[in-house]
Amino acid sequence: MGNRILKISNVNKTIHYLRKNGLRHAFYAAKERIEEEKKTDYVYKEPDEERLAAQRAEQGRFPYRFSIVVPAYETKERYLRELLDSVIKQSYEKWELIIADAGKSRRVEEIVAAYQEKESRIRYLRLTENGGISENTNAGIEAASGDYIGLLDHDDILAPDALYEMARAVHASETAKNKKTPVLLYSDEDKFENNGSYRTPHIKEKFNFDLILSNNYICHFMMVRADCMKSLKLRGKYDGAQDYDLVLRIVRRLLCDVPPEHADNNVSAASVPPKHADNNVPVASVPTTELADSIVHVPFVLYHWRCHEQSTADNTASKMYAYEAGKAALEDFCDSLGWNVQVSHSLHLGFYQITYRPDILTVRRDVGIVGGRILDGHNRIISGIYNKEGKRLYRGLHKEYSGGSTHRARQMQDCAAVDIRCMRLCEKMRPIFEEITGIPYRETGKQKLADVSGISCDEAGYGKLSMELGRAARKMGFLVVWDARMTIKLK
Repeated sequence: MGNRILKISNVNKTIHYLRKNGLRHAFYAAKERIEEEKKTDYVYKEPDEERLAAQRAEQGRFPYRFSIVVPAYETKERYLRELLDSVIKQSYEKWELIIADAGKSRRVEEIVAAYQEKESRIRYLRLTENGGISENTNAGIEAASGDYIGLLDHDDILAPDALYEMARAVHASETAKNKKTPVLLYSDEDKFENNGSYRTPHIKEKFNFDLILSNNYICHFMMVRADCMKSLKLRGKYDGAQDYDLVLRIVRRLLCDVPPEHADNNVSAASVPPKHADNNVPVASVPTTELADSIVHVPFVLYHWRCHEQSTADNTASKMYAYEAGKAALEDFCDSLGWNVQVSHSLHLGFYQITYRPDILTVRRDVGIVGGRILDGHNRIISGIYNKEGKRLYRGLHKEYSGGSTHRARQMQDCAAVDIRCMRLCEKMRPIFEEITGIPYRETGKQKLADVSGISCDEAGYGKLSMELGRAARKMGFLVVWDARMTIKLK
């Protein structure tokens, strides 16, 4: 049954994609999806009782209390019970669950009341009116009393070790060398169907500034420090992408060190008097390279996103307003930093492209190098983006492929290095280019790429030079950004 549902959803996705992007793009998207599913052998394995018992025994080391807020609206009984059970089964016991119910009927209240007879940590809020997802959630946020506040959709469930792993991550960060208390934590996630099967794991990475400007890859399970969550809350005008808007505003606050007195939801960072600024726009007081100290990835599947016809998990076209709201939230973020940009939808719903005017190196002072793809004669990627180990990511991928369900091969993202044959450098990096390569920096072609015609080496040599430049950029406090729209083809 699960395979049948999967195929139907794929057909629906392909039809919508065809209407939106045309035959050629739809063909390659469907082809890539089929190839990806053939390689998928994902199996979610829930922690066994021995491991959960060990976590319960260890939780005394952690002082943190978590609040989980669930906005409910005529939630199906089965979904609600599965959600409640998943929270009650948490191995970490310092929590409260707040159900903010805006439904017209009393069914949710009745079910919750039955659970409350045995579980005092569950709290129920009857909302007098349905104010929308953001306002309903805000009611729960206001009532929360925990150190951190997490958001859980009314038809999804948590893994039994979700809160334990969050507590462990906070503690690890606070006891690390830099002793940083995280502002935001997020985990990996997967999707599950009503027949109990799990699929499509989203295995994430540590915080990536440019990737979050491409899509809300953070998504679920997200926990935010209570003081930050309570001061920012969710904004109703971005309903459908309210979580994305929240993440972007947290990032903006961390970057610009917006003081609490200016934290009102109606005041954008652009209107806050900056400490140091040109053209009356805020200047980052925290380098983008250091945001990962405050935004922590917890590398475990801790959230199960339910798939059904109305959910964006299984039907990306079901909530088009959500993707428009996400675009608007991203535009607001860019405007608040004084960036001259155009934000547009990419080929894939929920994924965005930022076009910097006149270019990213002019607009973004935190970017030292920007680079793109190198294709062979068969239109396959042979080089472009490198990870810290020097591995060329997406190698062998056809230029029309997006890189699987995360579409990461088509998104702007920060990386360790980009190939020297398809890159541009900011002015401060150009003397370093000359030191490393032994030739002067100059730009060539319509894309104004670094001219490497004076360099003679093999693929390994290009890789070595690329990595050296990447390390030098990061040492100087710059980001290295991959932009797949920058593309050259080797003859």
